[in-house]
Amino acid sequence: MHESIHKIFPSFSSLLIDDIEKNAVIQEFKAGDVLMRTGQYIKSTMLVISGRIKIYREDDNGGEFFMYYLQPGQACAISMICATKNKISQIMAKVEEDAELIMVPLPLMDKWMMQHRSWYEFVIETYRTRFEEVLDVVDNIAFKAMDERLVFYLKRHQEVSKTNVLNLSHQEIAIELNTSREVISRLLKKMEQGDLLKLHRNQIELLK
Repeated sequence: MHESIHKIFPSFSSLLIDDIEKNAVIQEFKAGDVLMRTGQYIKSTMLVISGRIKIYREDDNGGEFFMYYLQPGQACAISMICATKNKISQIMAKVEEDAELIMVPLPLMDKWMMQHRSWYEFVIETYRTRFEEVLDVVDNIAFKAMDERLVFYLKRHQEVSKTNVLNLSHQEIAIELNTSREVISRLLKKMEQGDLLKLHRNQIELLK
């Protein structure tokens, strides 16, 4: 396990990995499992070994607003903040692809910040990366029209999944962009006519 953790988290020192193996809990989750809910107290943070986790906000009516994905080698900055401040979660976290996670309890997080320089640097870098991603989302909401937001959304999915064929339905996109399915269908059709993509049943093939 030591070598596999080092491969996925190369910045971690050997002493930190030893502490992870001795004290943290490694768990497996299935696609669809909800890891965090709005209003829940967070007792640990999660490091992703494999799989993909979707981080999003949910409104009172069950509508979703997509924020970002967590992939292998990454951690949830928001869960870190909530755990250290003993605050309730303001986000939802759901497994998109079967995942294996390292669950780090709150007491260990605080202890490692003092004991392991590599953990301290990893946490700071995690905060910085997620902050930049959230800024990108805010910029798209505040300054861009829906067609530009849709392009941004598709490109992010392409980068995460590392494929031009995205398994996304029009309804799913509409929910995550907080708009109607009709608007998304119309914009996707327009992009298809411009030879930017091809539409298939519950799939979108990006051409450019």
